[in-house]
Amino acid sequence: MDGMVERPADADIHETEREERGKQGKREGREKRPGSRAGTLWVVVLAACAGQFLVVLDVSVVNVALPSIRAELRMDQTGLQWVVNTYSLTFAGFMLLGGRAGDLFGRKRVFLFGLGLFTAASLAGGLALEPWQLLAARAVQGVGAAVLAPSTLTLLTTSVPEGPARARAIGTWTAVGAGGGAAGGFVGGVLTDTLSWRWVLLVNVPVGVLVLAAAAFVLREDRAGERGSLDVPGAVLVTGGLGAVAYGIVQTEAAGGLDVATLLPLLGGLALLGAFVAVEARTRVPLMPLRLFRLPSVSAANLAMFVCGAALVSSWYFMSLHMQNVLRFTPLQAGLGFLPHSLAVVTGSKLAPRLMHWAGAKSTALTGVTLSACGFLWYGLVLDVDGGYAGTVLGPGVVTMLGTGLLATPLASLATTGAPYRDAGVVSAMVNTSRTMGGSLGLAVLSTVAASRITGDAPSDLVPGYALAFRTGSAVLACSLLLILFTLPGESRRTAREG
Repeated sequence: MDGMVERPADADIHETEREERGKQGKREGREKRPGSRAGTLWVVVLAACAGQFLVVLDVSVVNVALPSIRAELRMDQTGLQWVVNTYSLTFAGFMLLGGRAGDLFGRKRVFLFGLGLFTAASLAGGLALEPWQLLAARAVQGVGAAVLAPSTLTLLTTSVPEGPARARAIGTWTAVGAGGGAAGGFVGGVLTDTLSWRWVLLVNVPVGVLVLAAAAFVLREDRAGERGSLDVPGAVLVTGGLGAVAYGIVQTEAAGGLDVATLLPLLGGLALLGAFVAVEARTRVPLMPLRLFRLPSVSAANLAMFVCGAALVSSWYFMSLHMQNVLRFTPLQAGLGFLPHSLAVVTGSKLAPRLMHWAGAKSTALTGVTLSACGFLWYGLVLDVDGGYAGTVLGPGVVTMLGTGLLATPLASLATTGAPYRDAGVVSAMVNTSRTMGGSLGLAVLSTVAASRITGDAPSDLVPGYALAFRTGSAVLACSLLLILFTLPGESRRTAREG
């Protein structure tokens, strides 16, 4: 037709090819997102679970080794508690910093840095010759764990869409983490008895190196937004505040509740925590955005996690001391004694997603905390100097750990549901922070409660203190049950199934 330029015959073909290339590029862009391809998703889950296993393992792996550490490094009972609590406090205090670092600087980069620091500190702790060297290494190890742990959950929550798939992924992550805590007793017993207590820390070195090499090769970088500054003052304030409060609680037994040696760290710690909240409300990039607590699921689940952790984290500590100091088990025997507990907590963690699908997250959490409270009360009633393993450790331990496994997955799932993508790292960190923070303060409280009834080193002098600690823990878990019942948002069965 006159006045019109004829279009080349192959123009449509070229345009079609360009459109196809554009579509292919978009598909490839989507595939480059971490964990978006089915073929690489299992690698992300494996890396996340391996990091979580190491972090949680070191919360409990030293428990069985404590008597050997005390003998070689000449530490007193209070010093032994700080071998556990120094790690827990720095772990809890810097975890929010680690979660925010992942959002700002990239989850892969932060994962690798945290794992490298954790591995190096494990080597230093295994070579320690003085108590202060061991405590310093445990503190640095806790910082490394704090940087590493949030990235493990964030890798899952940013890679797996909400719904049954994410519930299964978080269930696996929880099972591995719970298994790490449970296996810590067995691993610590085997290593202490066959090699030395030092190997409960040195064993992290080859494992950490292997995971570092694998993660550097298979993980893809991902971050939520533009780089920015980190709220280091906030991390220092919350860690210092928690440490001071824990120290003040421990001092109540030695100096009395109204002594200046007790009141000064308690009041100073509370002041530091208050300053932390004030800093978070004013800083441009807060470590813990207070707006997140407007989400009912986030605030209620984290509070429940804190209260549950106050009791449950200390159970491994007291069970280990009871088996070795009262039942006179060797470290290896104590480690073997933890095997049924390990199986129970992993079983509970794997059952939790199925129960959540059928009954909902809140009902699953209520079932778990009820079982754990009953297990603690059972411990507190049957612990006896003449009681054997089957009657005083096996039964109540299995019930407690089954409940622990059922409890952790629904709380972690609810605590991360509905949060903005840019806050995925810090929300994931809050889950671990709440549990570990509660565990640190709970261990200080329950150890002080136990010390009030311990009159010597003989089994008959120790049992009343351990039993009182478990009875007190059962009361704490009962409070947690009420907290979950009345504050955790409910969901219909249909919603639970569709989610």
